Amino acid sequence: MSIVIHGRATSSNVQAVMWCAAELGLAVTRKDVGGRFGGTDTPAYRMMNPMGLVPALEDGDTVMFESAAILRYLVAQYGNDRVGMSPRDDMWAEWAKNTLCRAFTVPVFWAYYRTPEAERDMAAVSAAVARFEEPLGLVLAERGDRAWITGDKFGLADIWVGHVLYRYLTLDIERNVPAGTRDYYDAVTARPAYRTHVMVDYSELKGRLSF
Repeated sequence: MSIVIHGRATSSNVQAVMWCAAELGLAVTRKDVGGRFGGTDTPAYRMMNPMGLVPALEDGDTVMFESAAILRYLVAQYGNDRVGMSPRDDMWAEWAKNTLCRAFTVPVFWAYYRTPEAERDMAAVSAAVARFEEPLGLVLAERGDRAWITGDKFGLADIWVGHVLYRYLTLDIERNVPAGTRDYYDAVTARPAYRTHVMVDYSELKGRLSF
């Protein structure tokens, strides 16, 4: 039986999980749940994720929510040397999920793209973009001349850092792109799994604060 991921393709957390699974070469069935598809308030879904958020994972008897935990599970369970999860990878992945992504998703993406234009606070958005660029510059300076965030091996940290860059670089906003961003973005976009699962049209989310 294949792994099942419940969650819409335009969810950034679902994208991170699907990207990781594809890098591991796993057979995954993704079911459209959440957003315009609904389904997160059903008793069956709340049994998997009491918070009613996406993603949720089913893998035989294993049922999980929380995207970062799901990523660690997939790499630990099906690790085939394709995705690194060294202590250093895990450390930077945790930081990226809770610091870098947190600085982008709500303060920038939601406040700008998912907020109707007439309701946007562009001063707040601009300030949030600048705040996001500080930790982005920090982690890319940490990468330095290495191929990936923690060394020569693609790892969990790259999934959490890399998956926010598509939206950051394609939003119609003013940016002061930190040094190293474009080079690193070229590296992640060269990966087929990234192009398939992260470089996804997100126009359905424009001006939609409801999901």
